[in-house]
Amino acid sequence: MIDIHCHILPGLDDGPASIADSIDMARAAANEGIDTIIATPHYNHRYQNDKRTILEKVHALNQTLTERSIPVTILPGQEPRLFGDMLRAYETEDLLTINNLHKYIFVELPHNEVPHYTKQMLYNIQIEGLIPVIVHPERNKAILKNPDKLYDFVKNGALTQVTAASYIGRLGRNVKSFSKKIVESNLAHFIASDAHDTKKRPFHLRRAYEQLEKDFGRTARYQFEENAYLLAEGRSIMKDVPEKVRQRSLLWFS
Repeated sequence: MIDIHCHILPGLDDGPASIADSIDMARAAANEGIDTIIATPHYNHRYQNDKRTILEKVHALNQTLTERSIPVTILPGQEPRLFGDMLRAYETEDLLTINNLHKYIFVELPHNEVPHYTKQMLYNIQIEGLIPVIVHPERNKAILKNPDKLYDFVKNGALTQVTAASYIGRLGRNVKSFSKKIVESNLAHFIASDAHDTKKRPFHLRRAYEQLEKDFGRTARYQFEENAYLLAEGRSIMKDVPEKVRQRSLLWFS
């Protein structure tokens, strides 16, 4: 398996504080069947992890894992919070695309809202030749209340990634139900751990894939797993026509 969203680089954000903690995470990932991890440190008002810093940290961690015979490969990535000058930051090489390829870029929305300029920014990113991947939209309160926002983003070319912990219910019943609904509506394209450590925010990725297979069958699981590899390689992913989330399924929000 490949985990496309993980905070495994030491000392950069709210993930592991030390290289020893990163090693523990890599061992836990290997035990879960994960062979490749895209390291995605935060880039926001609190953490300014630029492209050069991330590439250096990825190289160093890969060397360490090789020395310890831990069968996990780290690829570079980043989790930038949406902001007005994203494309300018990309031009100045502060922002990093997935695996440093000119293809996919993560976009994190604020937890409580969808900024008014989000649609325009996602469009501008695509004009630049990149494909935005909205991470953990199932945890955004504004999207939970109005799923049509997510439908519009996906219909217009954005992709999305659901968190494993969300899908298996570790973040609450409502988030679990909504995660399943957006998968059912073809509004999700990837599942990833968003792991930060081995205890409070571990991987849960294998369990999420198993649950996905129970819910939607082996073909759905294959598509999500394959999409993770296609994303890492900068290739076109598999996706179906998006649908609106049926409002009758959202009665628990009232």
